[in-house]
Amino acid sequence: MQVFTLLSLRVVMLRTALVALLPLVSSMCFAQTQAVDIYSQDQLLDLIRSDQYLAKVKRDDCQLVQDIEARAQVLKQPLYQFLWGEMLNHGTCVKANPVKGIALLRDSAEQGSSEAMLKLAEYYQSGKFVIRNKDRAVHYLLPAAASGDLPARMMLVRLFGEGYGSPRDYEMAYHWLYNDVFADEATKKKALSLLQVLAAKMPPSAVARAQQEQLRTR
Repeated sequence: MQVFTLLSLRVVMLRTALVALLPLVSSMCFAQTQAVDIYSQDQLLDLIRSDQYLAKVKRDDCQLVQDIEARAQVLKQPLYQFLWGEMLNHGTCVKANPVKGIALLRDSAEQGSSEAMLKLAEYYQSGKFVIRNKDRAVHYLLPAAASGDLPARMMLVRLFGEGYGSPRDYEMAYHWLYNDVFADEATKKKALSLLQVLAAKMPPSAVARAQQEQLRTR
């Protein structure tokens, strides 16, 4: 009888301890799974330009997968088409599906996203997911460079310097990059090196025109 009473007392004490621990366990679980807000357009743009977008989705424990997909597939927002496409390309939080991923990047590019244009150009330049085609990379870079995207202008001038694309576009590409503004000396130095290579493929008169602040037609 005393043994039974002792066991019953221990059970009651154990239950009391567990009840006391429940709020602490609940708060710890909540802290680990705290809801994440969907990214604003400006925040997502910064993540894309700093190449942190996929890492951010992972850091957020893949909580926003459905929201991202809805903004890409239903609302057809270009930056979210880019993000969802890249998640499918690389299998981030979802099963990899580059066929759908590249199609989403193209949809984003058709809506005017220079980020999507640049990413497609990178894939065609490297041959990742698609057959390597540097002329097609130039095709995607031209409108992105025209919109003022510095990485697109750098890549475009480099490809032109390698002999890809049409010589008719050399002068315009040279003009864009030569008259751009650079945030650091390293980028400016790289741009000057790329421009020097391209200038060797152009008549001196074309280089002189391209270096003017306002490009004048012949």
